[in-house]
Amino acid sequence: MGPSQRFLPIVSPIQNCVGPSAELRTSCWLGPLPLSSAPEEKVAVPWLWEHAQEGWSPARPVLAPHSHHGQTAACSKTGWSGIQPLGYPPLTKILASFFGKLLGQELDPLKNVLVTVGAYGALFTAFQALVDEGDEVIIIEPFFDCYESMTLMARGRPVFVSLKPSPTGDGELDFSSNWQLDPTELASKFTSRTKALVLNTPNNPLGKVFSKAELELVASLCQQHDVLCFADEVYQLLVYDGVQHISIASLPGMWDRTLTIGSAGKIFGATGWKVGWALGPNHILRHLQTVHQNSIFHCPTQAQAAVAKSFEWEQLHMGQPGSYFEEFPKAMQRNRDHMTHSLQTVGLKPVVPHGGYFLIADISDFKSKMPDLPGAAEEPYDRRFVKWMIINKGLMAIPVSIFYSVPHQKDFDHYIRFCFVKLSPHSGGWDCSVTQDVPRKSPSWCWGSQQSPLSACAPVSGAKEA
Repeated sequence: MGPSQRFLPIVSPIQNCVGPSAELRTSCWLGPLPLSSAPEEKVAVPWLWEHAQEGWSPARPVLAPHSHHGQTAACSKTGWSGIQPLGYPPLTKILASFFGKLLGQELDPLKNVLVTVGAYGALFTAFQALVDEGDEVIIIEPFFDCYESMTLMARGRPVFVSLKPSPTGDGELDFSSNWQLDPTELASKFTSRTKALVLNTPNNPLGKVFSKAELELVASLCQQHDVLCFADEVYQLLVYDGVQHISIASLPGMWDRTLTIGSAGKIFGATGWKVGWALGPNHILRHLQTVHQNSIFHCPTQAQAAVAKSFEWEQLHMGQPGSYFEEFPKAMQRNRDHMTHSLQTVGLKPVVPHGGYFLIADISDFKSKMPDLPGAAEEPYDRRFVKWMIINKGLMAIPVSIFYSVPHQKDFDHYIRFCFVKLSPHSGGWDCSVTQDVPRKSPSWCWGSQQSPLSACAPVSGAKEA
């Protein structure tokens, strides 16, 4: 089995809305043309390419999907050409249907669903609507950095509690599931001023998927202290190794105090489209609707229509061969496994994620061998290491210390984050064999070759984020 068979470029229903490179089928263009116009290899999932023509590329989404996704480019064809502040009705309807089953709730599209400008918009609206001056918000570290900023913008006070890694034996792989909350420490963070807890599962950057027992611990404390839960679940459909994602809102007693936040960008691989949503009980969600109506007011209808049609298609084909929701996690697990192996070959210690498309790696061995990298004395080591990589290896990663509060950054300054979502344009995937004729750089081809599996993400100042 060759590289192109083992690492297939899986195309999401949204990215399948493409046209010939020289002929856009709609005047509504959502982004710049890609640098390369070379056609992508056809994916081995029949429906994704049933209308494909030479020269089409899944990297060129436009608002004119294939027949099974319906017509979304023209609002006149949808029957909804006016402004819909709470969300395009076909989208709110399919979101209520799709996620209602996962949450064990009968969702009302008008009362329990709010469509926002990305999950970021849902989070910002939640903080502005529900966090008041002096309110405390518990944030689990490592955390997506906007949680702290949004708490402060609402004049709240962030309170941090860290996931801590369990020891592993020499030569043993570390897994994100080994990172645990201390129940006593977590309980100590709840006070009479606590308004909300932010729960990100699967977690960015760690890739941890919280187990049912861990969720039950969080749920019991939220109920005991009458605290809201902001559940950021944008990677919920991207889990590996048979691990099950459980929404905390589905646990007994949690629906009435939880906002569940999702993202079409993460689910369908179209982050620039900025379609997100918040799901929750009406007595909470109506406050978000008020903020949304008096700020953003309305999200672009075309993007919402494309997302609605994509969800409708996937709901019909869920569990069937060729379903994007079935194929995408499989492809990403292959990428993850290859990235894990590649990092090990250069002396890094990966923490294998069970969800999402990020992976952190322990650089402690490099820290002991190269302790005096250039930089300010107070600067966390991972930031100095990343700068060293950019300058000396042409490779960029993200220092994990930025995902921690300032007092805890020094404790977690020996990890860096990589991304494994994108495939190599040269091989259709990460295959070491493609580098056999490429001049190697010490300590391994992973650290300098243009074919490297670590050159996965877009260039930044000449470097490549992995």
